[in-house]
This record gives sequence, structure tokens and C-alpha cells, in this order.
Amino acid sequence: MLKLLSACSRKGRLGELIAGLDPGTVEWLLHCWALLGRPLQKPPRSAADGRDWTTWLLLGGRGAGKTRAGAEWVRGLVLGDPSVTARACGRIALVAESFGDLREVMVEGVSGLMAVHPRHERPRWEPTRRRLEWPNGAVAHGFSADDPESLRGPQFDAAWCDELAKWRYAEAAFDMLQFGLRLGTAPRQMVTTTPRPTTLVRRLLADPRCAVTRISTAENAVHLAPTFLETVVGRYAGTRLGRQELNGELVEDRPDALWSRASIEAGRIAEAPPLARIVVAVDPPASSRKGADACGIVAAGLDREGIVHVLADESAQGLTPAAWGARTLALHHRLEADRIVVEVNQGGEMVRTILATLDSSVPVTEVRATRGKWLRAEPVAALYERGRVRHAGAFPALEDEMCDFASDGLSGGRSPDRLDALVWAVTALALGKDEPRPRVRGL
Repeated sequence: MLKLLSACSRKGRLGELIAGLDPGTVEWLLHCWALLGRPLQKPPRSAADGRDWTTWLLLGGRGAGKTRAGAEWVRGLVLGDPSVTARACGRIALVAESFGDLREVMVEGVSGLMAVHPRHERPRWEPTRRRLEWPNGAVAHGFSADDPESLRGPQFDAAWCDELAKWRYAEAAFDMLQFGLRLGTAPRQMVTTTPRPTTLVRRLLADPRCAVTRISTAENAVHLAPTFLETVVGRYAGTRLGRQELNGELVEDRPDALWSRASIEAGRIAEAPPLARIVVAVDPPASSRKGADACGIVAAGLDREGIVHVLADESAQGLTPAAWGARTLALHHRLEADRIVVEVNQGGEMVRTILATLDSSVPVTEVRATRGKWLRAEPVAALYERGRVRHAGAFPALEDEMCDFASDGLSGGRSPDRLDALVWAVTALALGKDEPRPRVRGL
């Protein structure tokens, strides 16, 4: 049947086929997860080195299909679906943030356990006992993570934990659940959650027996309201909140970094006001070889109140001199900038020649780094703290560098090329030619 549906779909005759099916077949089709589920919503295979996973951590954005994936996984366990489990499971724990979430999302929700089963498979739900019982005798018990002690005593061969990153007593509830996963030959658990940088989420990500899947809201766009995609996704795409709640990313700050995501978010605006000056700053790479440093290209403008507005990040890796020169000039013309600010520590004469060859009419200001990156960046970070720099839009890659930049550079050892370009742009607009030396902390 699945092969027939696939063939009709390729030929554009799927609607015609479905119209001719009897009601029983249509209901089967509406609950056929093998056909409806996306690959990332299916359980991961065992690790290549032979070690099998015991926890499946599904990190996803809002509306990405996490709940449906969790409910279908439980359904597969109960019915003994060979693509999910080697043997059917008879006792399952369902753990939600609260009993309200257990009922409204995991059990009775539009993608919950009651909805994913066709009528003849559907379990009986006993709300007062917080218990599901399937026709084949399998049972699932519901728990609230707000009461970790309730997990003391019961035993299971599988568990589904929903929105674990929101649990108030996450460590205690999750640890207590582990003691109860002791039935069968290989107890497993699935965790579906929008990621937050909690201690427990970090612990799971570092666990070699935890298989991690990431899905974004955009991957499930066909099932979401167009107005949601236009308003919510359009508004938050690229921001810290959007990356967490829509892309399912774990977005963290480095404790000793010069910038924090909170300070960047506090100054984020949808678009810049009228600007008195606009510059495009460039930090050219020493080489265009694969794996070489990126070319930092950042544009910013200054309004009449002396506030700097970051306008664009066109940085890229692997650009030849002609390519980054053309990219810089294109941004300059698009924003109608006043000038290009370019660092000339590496190949100053080459930089001048490239820009002059491409467009000799564009004003270029050459700057030379005489102090380390940290000392150049610190006064710019101070402007952010004082609310004098705002981001007109979202620049995820640039903001990642900012929130990972400390006195020893980026944590991965890379060169902060986007950040360098940002520092030159803000310095040119708000700090003048002579960069003020930062005060010694505590004096």
C-alpha cells in the first residue's frame, strides 16, 4: 500500500487514490506513521561503534512536531513496531512538567497519545488514576515532575519525558525516574523539549549513551498557520529567543565573555531610524584558502542622538580578494554608506589596490591595529552596556562570536573576524580616531 501511495504521489494522483478508498483504509492511512512521519521524528539507529542509546533527546522548536514524535514512539513501543523496539513494552512512564500538561498535551492533545491511535488501537484513559491502558494490556502511568517522590517505587521498561528543560525540579525528577527504568532487557527513554541551557540538558548532551536529534519549526511549516509563520517566525527568526524556541538550538553565554546575549537582546530593534552616518568595516583575511580566516564585513550607522545601529553582517569564509572587495562595495552601495573602513595590517597595499580597482570613487579609511583584540573590543563592549549600540535585526553568527569572546579570544581558537569588523565600525562611528584606553577594572 505504501508503495502504491508513493507512486501515486509522484504522478500527482494521490488525491484521486484517497477519494476511492473505503473509510477504514482512510483511517489507517491517517495514522500510518511510517508514511506520515519525517525522518527526524523517527528513532535514531544504534551508534556505529556498536553502543546502543538509552536516551533519545529530541530538541525542537515550537510546533516542530516533538509531541507527535513522542506519542508515536510510545505507540510503537506498546504495539511492538520492529522499527521502534525489539520487543513490545508493557509498562511506560509519562512525565510532564505538571499534571495539566500531562493531560492536555501528552494524552489528550491534538498530537497526543489518544489522537495518534486509530479507534481499534486506542488506549482507555483514566484521568483520576492518570493511567492509560491499551487493548493488549500495556499500561502507561502519568507523573508530574513537580513531585519527584511520586517516581519512587514504580518500575518501567520505557519512559517519555516532555519539556524537560522547563521542569522546576528537573534533576531530582529525572534521577528518580532512572531508578525506575529497570524492566526488560534494555529500558529506554525519550525526552522531547525545547532546549534551554540547563544543567540537566547539558548533562544529557554530554552522555555518550544519549542520541540527540534536532528539528526546527520550519521543518513542520506545512502543518502550521500561515499567520504564525509570518508574524512569530518572521519577528523572532535569528534572535536568541527565536533560535531557541524555533530552531531548537541550545544558545549559551560564556561566563567571561565581553558581551552577554541579554544585553544584545535589550538593544535589539526591528529597523534603524534615519542615520546621519553609515560605514562598512572590513577585516580582510590573510588567505582565501579553505579553512582560512573569514573576511569580516559589518555595516553600522550613527543616528542623530549618537546611538550606533548595527545594520548588516556580510562576513564570509573562503573569499578571494576580488570577491570580498565586490561584496564590500555591494553592501556600501546598497546602504548608501559614507565610507569603507578597512584594516590594513595584513597586505595594506593590496587592500587599497583591490578597492581602488573595483571602484575608485568610494571613500576608504585605513585603520591599523596597534593593540590586541581584547583591548580594542573592550570600549565597544562598554558602549553596549551603556545602551549606545543597538542591533537593527538579528545577526546570529556575529552575536555568537560576541558572546564567546573573552580575554583569551574565542573558545574554539578561531579568529573573531566578524567581531573585529564590528569593533572597527563602532569605533569609527562612536569612538573617534583615537580609541580611548579602557579603565583598569576596580579603579
